[in-house]
Amino acid sequence: MRVLFAGTPAVAVPSLNALVEAGFDVVAVLTRPDAPVGRKRVLTPSPVAARAVELGIEVIHAARVDAGATARISGVNPDVAAIVAYGGLVPPAALAVPRYGWVNLHFSLLPAWRGAAPVQRAVMAGDDVTGAVTFLLEEGLDTGPVFGSLTESVGPEDTAGELLERLSRSGAVLLAQTLSAIEAGKAAPQPQSGEVSLAPKLTLEDGHLNWNHPALAIGRQARGVTPEPGAWTVLDGQRVKLEPVRLRPDVTHLSPGALSLDGKSVLVGTGSHAVELTRIQPAGKKMMAAADWARGMASLESVVFE
Repeated sequence: MRVLFAGTPAVAVPSLNALVEAGFDVVAVLTRPDAPVGRKRVLTPSPVAARAVELGIEVIHAARVDAGATARISGVNPDVAAIVAYGGLVPPAALAVPRYGWVNLHFSLLPAWRGAAPVQRAVMAGDDVTGAVTFLLEEGLDTGPVFGSLTESVGPEDTAGELLERLSRSGAVLLAQTLSAIEAGKAAPQPQSGEVSLAPKLTLEDGHLNWNHPALAIGRQARGVTPEPGAWTVLDGQRVKLEPVRLRPDVTHLSPGALSLDGKSVLVGTGSHAVELTRIQPAGKKMMAAADWARGMASLESVVFE
């Protein structure tokens, strides 16, 4: 079966590898154009593009699936398209090209968390279980019928990045199994059922910790935005980046945003009990252990996060 693979970030690479290893004829890869990376803003191929080149697969670069991209997709004559975090909408003209349609690997248990940031939103919401599904792509936002699914427990310390990495590996197996079922004529997608929730793309503001919120919510928020866009707070008018915090229910005397040093532990007050900072990156400096940062402060008790 001739497969077009559409994807862009590193989490899509395991799926590309899985399809190649399963023996599918991946005739081309659709990915977003090279993007500037690092402080020097060097134009760099997407992880999927880089892997496709290593595998000797044709690469179609497209910021969006316009008429030109659709023509190139038609030109490789795919039987099916597999899409994993491509980063753009697929219009009806392109949806109609492969005879078996487009199969999307989505990292949630649809219809929960439809949208661009399902794993991040699941962590921020405190979900105990999430998963991944393969479904038939339609014009609607993640509304198509589901081929298959898997579940994944969300650990109390899991960041969105860690959870997504696990799902990218297990989801790759699910995607290969789904395409095998389609090829064998045994696939029977079922309509989605259950409560719908949305997972819009994260913005920088989603990482701004509000110390008036309960500690549990702050902990979930910090883990959900790690590694991107990252948790942060404001100190002396400047943005300070933070890695995920630890809950400290034994400390209840600090007011929201107030800091204190307990041995080597740097504590911050919240709307409930305190949290413990792990690592911090002050403006213009590198990420460092919170205790090292605290030693450089003249008086930690006078510091208040906003």
